[in-house]
Amino acid sequence: MARKVPFITQDQAEAIASQYPTPFYLYDEAGIRANAERLLAAFAWNPGFREYFAVKATPNPALIAILAEYGCGVDCSSETELMLAEAMGLVGERIMFSSNDTPKAEFTYANELGAIVNLDDITHVDAFVDALGGSPMPQTMSLRFNPGGDFAFANGIFGSPEDAKFGLTEPQMLEAAARLRDLGVRHLGIHALLASNTVTNEYYPALARTLFALAVRIQSEVGIHISFVNLSGGVGIAYRPDEPDNDIAAISEGVHAAYNELLVPAGMGDVAIYTELGRYMMAPYGALITRVIHEKRTYHDYLGVDACAANLMRPMLYDAYHHITVLGKEEVPATHVYDVTGMLCENSDRLANGRALPEVQVGDLLYIHDCGAHGHSMGYNYNGRLRSAEVLLCADGSTRLIRRAETPTDYFATLDVLPVGERLKRPRP
Repeated sequence: MARKVPFITQDQAEAIASQYPTPFYLYDEAGIRANAERLLAAFAWNPGFREYFAVKATPNPALIAILAEYGCGVDCSSETELMLAEAMGLVGERIMFSSNDTPKAEFTYANELGAIVNLDDITHVDAFVDALGGSPMPQTMSLRFNPGGDFAFANGIFGSPEDAKFGLTEPQMLEAAARLRDLGVRHLGIHALLASNTVTNEYYPALARTLFALAVRIQSEVGIHISFVNLSGGVGIAYRPDEPDNDIAAISEGVHAAYNELLVPAGMGDVAIYTELGRYMMAPYGALITRVIHEKRTYHDYLGVDACAANLMRPMLYDAYHHITVLGKEEVPATHVYDVTGMLCENSDRLANGRALPEVQVGDLLYIHDCGAHGHSMGYNYNGRLRSAEVLLCADGSTRLIRRAETPTDYFATLDVLPVGERLKRPRP
């Protein structure tokens, strides 16, 4: 079996934990930068290429700012994410606004920021016009495509778009494109996400062929310029040690081949390629660091840790696998089987079930791998549990707190309960 290697040592983790108590999220700046460079190098063949980082994956300005240094934009899906982008100075076409069931005010705000608005439904054309309140239509807009059926490639089915709530059918795409053209839109983008967290080099090339063929049809039949094709996200990571990693260079080569086969002969060699990668850009470069605080032996051997599903929801929600390293015992054989659990009043509050690990003692630090995307951002406050801090391991080896841990004051801040507020002011016994 292949190995997953933490980007810190036990000594480093203990030093950080002495300053920022566990549990906390830790991110690897050097790894994030190296990955961004790999992505840009892979798609250098396309002059208009841009990555729009999916803010929903890891909405922390310190991390987004690293990617912004490489020219990345942001993919936003809500008013609050738009506010974050604006506060960072990422406005105009550095924002892709992809939303669904969208409130009118959010369309208005996105347009005020100059974002590229990606419409999810044919009725959203008129809804967007209404949100403009008489202001002129933007020159560039986008439409989200749903081809229906199953999305099959590489001898397997990797998604069922027909069951997804997102996107327009092909006839609706043509109708909406013509409507936008008549309203004054001059440049149109096409967007789709047909599978999630794929660990194969074939997904993007297969999706590209679908979207490139549609792009040729729309530009030919509707007469509107297709300026970009947005492949969205869906390129995943190898969460398990025995899974092969995606090869972004091979993925890009497949997209390039489809581009030359379908777009270039149609006179569309100016189409830019966009991506909206969240998991691929950030997940391997974030870890949840938690300490073992209890050991329980009943019908199973349990390790009780100071993190829980409120900190990392994916195992509870999706039965998702996250590899675990016991720091300082990387070379010790995994001779014991544990269920790794948190303190929520839910039996499903487990970070791992039946996991083979070295023998663990109370006080050991666990390094939970691949938590850099859809980790902290999916946190919540059930049982009054508070969300943890986020720490950046800087490229020079220093650390920086990039989000403090929540406090009880934060938990009660939205309540108008004076007695609780007064109690919070008292010193704790």
